[in-house]
Amino acid sequence: MNWTKLYDMQLELDRFIERENNIEKQEVTDKKILALLVEAGELANETRCFKFWSKKGPSERSVILEEYVDGIHFLLSIGLDLELRYTDQAEVHSGSDLSDLFLDFYHSVTQFRSYQSQFNYDGMWDRYLKIGTVLGFSVEDVMSAYTEKNEVNIKRQQEGY
Repeated sequence: MNWTKLYDMQLELDRFIERENNIEKQEVTDKKILALLVEAGELANETRCFKFWSKKGPSERSVILEEYVDGIHFLLSIGLDLELRYTDQAEVHSGSDLSDLFLDFYHSVTQFRSYQSQFNYDGMWDRYLKIGTVLGFSVEDVMSAYTEKNEVNIKRQQEGY
C-alpha cells in the first residue's frame, strides 16, 4: 500500500473540509471515530455476514469496496488528527469469519478511543486490513477505489455537500 500517497490525499481533503467549515482537528476526532464505526457497520451490512436469518447474498463487490474505502478515509483522517501514521505490520492472525473480524475491529476502535496510542492505531488498521483481505480486495483494488472516492468526496465538498 502506498501509505504516503493515501495520507497526502486525505490531508488535502481534510484541509479543504476544515477550511470550508471552520473546523479545528481537535473538535472532531471523536466524531471521526464514531463515523468510522458507522462506516464499518455499513460495510458489514453490505456483506450481510451477520444476517444468519436471510438467504439474500451480499451486495455487489463494487458496493462493498466503496464502503470499505469509506472506512479507510476515516482511519487516515484520525491518524492525521493525532499525528499517527500506519505502516504495514505483521499480519494479524485471526479467523476468517467476517462477523468475528468486524467485532474484533469494533473492539480495537473502542480501545483506541480510550487510549490513543500508535499501538492501538496500528491495531485498528491491522484488523481493518484483515477484513479487506478476507473480502478479497487487493492493494490495487483499494488504492484505485480510494482515489476514485477521494475525488468524489472533494467534488461533494465543492458543491456544498
